[in-house]
Amino acid sequence: MDALSLREIADMCGGTLRGSSSAMVRRVSKDTRTLVPGDIYLALRGDNHDGNVHAAAAAAKGAAAAILDRPESARDLPADFPIIAVEDSLEALHRFASAWRDRLALKVVCITGSSGKTSTKEFTAAVLSARYRVIKTEGNLNNHIGLPLSILAASSADDAAVWEIGMNHAGEVAPLAKLARPDLAIITNIGVAHIEYLGSREGIAQEKGSLLESLSPNGVAVLPAEDDFVAALSARTRARVTLAGLNSGTVTATDIVMDAEGSRFLLQTDVESLHAHLPVPGLHMVKNALLAVAAGLEFGLSLEECREGLSSTRLTGGRLSKRHIRGVTVLDDTYNANPDSMEAALATLGGIGARGNRIAILGRMGELGTHAEEGYRRVGEAAAKSVDTLIAVGPETAPLVAAARAGGLQPIHEFSEPAEAATLLREIAQEGDIVLVKGSRAARMERVIQNFEN
Repeated sequence: MDALSLREIADMCGGTLRGSSSAMVRRVSKDTRTLVPGDIYLALRGDNHDGNVHAAAAAAKGAAAAILDRPESARDLPADFPIIAVEDSLEALHRFASAWRDRLALKVVCITGSSGKTSTKEFTAAVLSARYRVIKTEGNLNNHIGLPLSILAASSADDAAVWEIGMNHAGEVAPLAKLARPDLAIITNIGVAHIEYLGSREGIAQEKGSLLESLSPNGVAVLPAEDDFVAALSARTRARVTLAGLNSGTVTATDIVMDAEGSRFLLQTDVESLHAHLPVPGLHMVKNALLAVAAGLEFGLSLEECREGLSSTRLTGGRLSKRHIRGVTVLDDTYNANPDSMEAALATLGGIGARGNRIAILGRMGELGTHAEEGYRRVGEAAAKSVDTLIAVGPETAPLVAAARAGGLQPIHEFSEPAEAATLLREIAQEGDIVLVKGSRAARMERVIQNFEN
């Protein structure tokens, strides 16, 4: 954000300033471990922690001030250390972000969906960067804390913002969309992630569609042409709807060729076509890239600029990033997993030409509830069609193993811990093999790659 006085911040938060108002602040920090001198410290409370008790540590690290909702818990603060006292720090954060959003004149893209949010965010930011100064969600800061912090990270020097909106329960998207006020909204897909809490794909679509309802009539909704909920989602918004997909829509892709280095395809609109390169493999990645191109065209970019932006994309770790370890190509997709993204990653593995074997190392998936067995069986069936060797990690993967075995896949290995899978991989992997490693974050499947490498 731009430099703000403590008096301004107090007014924006709805708080009371105690102490000097002379300091100017450009950054908000909620964690004393990452706080840098000059930040304002935001003390958040959770079920098992109270940020107010760390205010003295923030002051010692050079914080300019602190936003506290329990000042009495902040022991050993310097007598002259400024604080902004508020009723509730989380509510104050939202008020602060909303007031700052009022001052920003940038173009805003918000992205939600069951999977592919982060890759679509990276593609969209890369496309828009061909013409604009872009700020984007960092890491996974896409929830009720992360989004307002992302808004506060924007400044008047930015031209455009690309912000993710995540959720896992009903009622979470609408207030975040209201806070972000997007000009353009992208829904990547309607899958089964978080189905444990939403109950059905219809429930997931209902929640994700709340983002579209936040658009003004002058806004734009960009939707995946092939998704079976596209008609229902389109009906949820007053904004103009544009579609993108492999076979239909405003933006399409044909002649797709994949290898471990990425995907090459013919990028097409109704009036123009260009050969494009995406530095990550997978049909699902191409679909996400088309959504980003549609957003770029809506914001006035040329198709050439969109193509150049895509080619410069660098995805963050754990999202089908490629590594070469002792002659073995490792596809690191360990950031998260659900049945839809598992199937997409397996299809990518199966579609890449390999001199050796295709090996999939798959861990557990979270938040599937009563749909877990069905989801694991879907993945097992997909594995039987795509890979030469399956290594399953965790007892939850038993239905996956059973479905893969029923599909005729052999060999299959089962382990309880990632380290055991890495030990086997060191024994069986040969130069020219391609290995996919994937699972939910809680499964810690990145340890397979770390142990294999070391």
